[in-house]
Amino acid sequence: MTPPTPGASPTAPDSVAPAGARPVATAAPESDRPSRALRTAVLGLPLRPRLVVMCVAVALAAFGVFCLGLALGDYPVPLVDVVPALWRSGARGTVFVVHEVRLPRALTGVLVGAAFAASGAVLQAITRNPLASPDMVGINAGATTAVVAGIVLGFGDTLGAPTLGLAGGLLGALAVYLLAWRRGSTGFRIVLVGIGVSWMCTSATDYLLTRAKMHQAQEAVGWLVGNLNGRGWEAVRPLGFAVAVLLPAALLLAGWNRNLQLGDDVARGLGTPVQLARGLLLLVSVALVSFATAATGPVLFVSLAAPQIAQRLARLSAPPVLLSALTGVLLVSGSDLLARHLLPDTDLPVGVVTGAIGAGFLLRLLVRANRAGSGG
Repeated sequence: MTPPTPGASPTAPDSVAPAGARPVATAAPESDRPSRALRTAVLGLPLRPRLVVMCVAVALAAFGVFCLGLALGDYPVPLVDVVPALWRSGARGTVFVVHEVRLPRALTGVLVGAAFAASGAVLQAITRNPLASPDMVGINAGATTAVVAGIVLGFGDTLGAPTLGLAGGLLGALAVYLLAWRRGSTGFRIVLVGIGVSWMCTSATDYLLTRAKMHQAQEAVGWLVGNLNGRGWEAVRPLGFAVAVLLPAALLLAGWNRNLQLGDDVARGLGTPVQLARGLLLLVSVALVSFATAATGPVLFVSLAAPQIAQRLARLSAPPVLLSALTGVLLVSGSDLLARHLLPDTDLPVGVVTGAIGAGFLLRLLVRANRAGSGG
């Protein structure tokens, strides 16, 4: 037998234990020991228990607010009868009120909240900027200009608001991406160029409103503040299809999204095609916010506030897409509930409430960023 090499490990394959000796259990490598935070690979990303708990908690809270919104109104429905009525079970009047009158509006709010929030989470991650949102970088503004142009110039009925919203959002995002391109694009340039494109689209929208007739201006202004009033199944179907396709796409691209947060050089070292990844993620974000804007108008600050709230709930370095979407559902559903019952006999647009909430949140982010920038 070949003598053991000096300095060889006692656990080497060709080492022989003395006869009758019990095998000694060697310590597992540090990388194999279970960490305090359980991590399970899902879509190439670590899954943290706190993130799972927060997703479940926010989803339950959103479902509670959703059911409360279906129960309250001019014809009150007992809360225990809401869920059976969703499956067309119960008294005929209750089923009609819940399923035909209130459910389309509530589902539109759920889908819009998820779409805006997921879009904001993706955009904030790829730009690595907590102040980046579709409200501020030209995507919302492009979709808004296209839909208002359809209302004022008369081709909106032919093409439809979803088509116009998607086309306007895509054109706005394409303008931002091309103007920010300089041997590649960076999150910083996308934000700066996006602010300029947003103001250009806002100016175009204002000009269109000056040319509008009275009824056209009223329709456009009521849509511009973000409104769930009068939304029916015709708004739910295209938006539901878009969210069902685009939200899973955002989750599937989450691995690339996470790598981009580490910087372009590190992402390339990890094998991420940086420009392709940023372009695809931006396309998903644009499509989500465009369909949502076409359905209800620009519901302000949801795409800014919801991802930041989700990030703080999960205690992560970047907004998680799924938790952001659930937080957006809770934010829009809760804001719509307040908008309907805050003033007697008045249904406020949901964008008024989300704007009031989001403006305060934006000020808080700006103060925090200022303190961090000054070393405070």
